[in-house]
Amino acid sequence: MTAISVQQGSNCVVGRFRAMASPCEILLEAQDKTLCQQLTQLAAAEAERIEQKYSRYRQDSVLSLLNSNTGQWQHIDSETAALLQFANTCFTLSGGLFDISSGILRRVWQFDGSNNIASQQKIDAVLPFIGWHKVTLEADQLFLPTGMELDLGGIAKEYAVDKVLQLLQQQFAAQQAPSLVVNFGGDMASNRPRDDGSLWRIGIENPTLVDQAISAVGLSSGALATSGDSRRFLLKNGVRYSHILNPKTGWPVTDAPRSVTVAAPNCLLAGMLATTALLQGDDAEAFLQAQGLKYWLVK
Repeated sequence: MTAISVQQGSNCVVGRFRAMASPCEILLEAQDKTLCQQLTQLAAAEAERIEQKYSRYRQDSVLSLLNSNTGQWQHIDSETAALLQFANTCFTLSGGLFDISSGILRRVWQFDGSNNIASQQKIDAVLPFIGWHKVTLEADQLFLPTGMELDLGGIAKEYAVDKVLQLLQQQFAAQQAPSLVVNFGGDMASNRPRDDGSLWRIGIENPTLVDQAISAVGLSSGALATSGDSRRFLLKNGVRYSHILNPKTGWPVTDAPRSVTVAAPNCLLAGMLATTALLQGDDAEAFLQAQGLKYWLVK
């Protein structure tokens, strides 16, 4: 069972735990530590369920089983089918840049702050196994070509935020849920404004000085998600290589902002748009402007 802690803040109660390699928080406006503990336990259990189901690090996860049975039709449950349909939408809307089959590039790139740049030869060896358009998805059936693998790391955490917020609100079916925020490593969603009508104040991380905020934005309902290279990169000869990789070339995207934060109705959409914007390189802002949503860029 995931360890949790609950603390009284100045204007809310905060429940904390770790999941998906991230610090996770439940911010509850109601001054009720017992309620916050109950909600945090529910949140931690749901996050753990999703992580176990879609982690590429667990051999018994649904994702790992799909990746180990390529070259044949496989049955998928309704939750997995919905996630893959969303991934298909991401692929289409991004012009093939948001591609959940591109995780295989981690075999040749390790973004550990070192100067170990992947060779073109190694990149060329894995490129034939990238391309969501090569995958066939039909209702509850998936055909993943031999040698390919899927990686839901780009959407699983955002999906978990949305699912946890939905689950917590369901605990108050007979009455209005208190104002709360679900925050998983900076990807977050809120159900409604605070009781006095004010917004939750959310800090946007400085990509140069990690763990420091450069500005604060207001969140009433909906979600915020951030994508950037503040924690994962390579540096060689004064050139910084972002962990955001172009699936068509196998190389890090160039001339992209250091971070992008997007506000959207749900965290899945916000995360997809933030990552897709980075994949546009120096066209990131033009892409975001076309979406008609609020965003914040750090260059």
